[in-house]
Amino acid sequence: MRTVYVNGEYLPETEATVSIFDRGFLMADGVYEVTSVLGGKLIDFGGHLARLERSLSELDMKKPAAFDDLLDIHRELVRVNGITDGLVYLQVTRGSDGDRDFVFPDPETTEPTLVLFTQSKPGLADNPAAKTGIKVIGIEDIRWGRRDIKTVQLLYPSMGKMMAKKAGADDAWMIEDGHVTEGTSNNAYIVKGNTIVTRHLSTDILHGITRAAVLRFAREAQMRVEERAFTMDEAKAADEAFVTSASAFVMPVVEIDGTALGDGTPGPVARRLRDIYLEESLKSAV
Repeated sequence: MRTVYVNGEYLPETEATVSIFDRGFLMADGVYEVTSVLGGKLIDFGGHLARLERSLSELDMKKPAAFDDLLDIHRELVRVNGITDGLVYLQVTRGSDGDRDFVFPDPETTEPTLVLFTQSKPGLADNPAAKTGIKVIGIEDIRWGRRDIKTVQLLYPSMGKMMAKKAGADDAWMIEDGHVTEGTSNNAYIVKGNTIVTRHLSTDILHGITRAAVLRFAREAQMRVEERAFTMDEAKAADEAFVTSASAFVMPVVEIDGTALGDGTPGPVARRLRDIYLEESLKSAV
């Protein structure tokens, strides 16, 4: 049985509760972060904390009282749950004032809800899919207009993953105005020649923490990077493709809408970036 954290208390998961009037439950009025754990250490924690602070600010949501203790809370959950490789999920909602209303509750009298829990994922960095690559399909992007805020509004991405599964693929890339925005739970990239292409930052996509690190490592390795929108036709004609996320790290894509990329196996750029990211991130893990 896992130990979880709820509003200042470490509890057995079976004893953890939040109000039925919590705005995260009623209105998806909440934000979240997922931090990977490798070898018992947190990967890119500083980036996740900075993005959490930004998400809270963009939604005018009060910081939880334990905000400055989040590193200690993460470490304690990793310790008590014996996590070697896995994930720590964190969620902050606007809380509950004891009823349902569209108007935000008074932050002076309503505290945010803070929940954290762990997921054990032995061999997280050795995912077999990294050696074979994944298949993606394209779907229309019909999400709200502030995708840069990491909210718990994940219904459509979940539907997208099910669309991909039904089509015999592993994931979906979302398309708006003819251009790829991002994957259902990751940032999307193509490689043509010696150039890595990925969507530029805006309110159209999530500002991925792994994305930022991977692009930094790519430039340090003298790889050429273009941050711009690209079409699915460009993607199908690319030499290779990949996605990045906190849990998948760098994951090669070998097929897009039924079109195999290159020889249908993970390309050298994706493989090299995955190795660099894992090596460098472990050096700075906390």
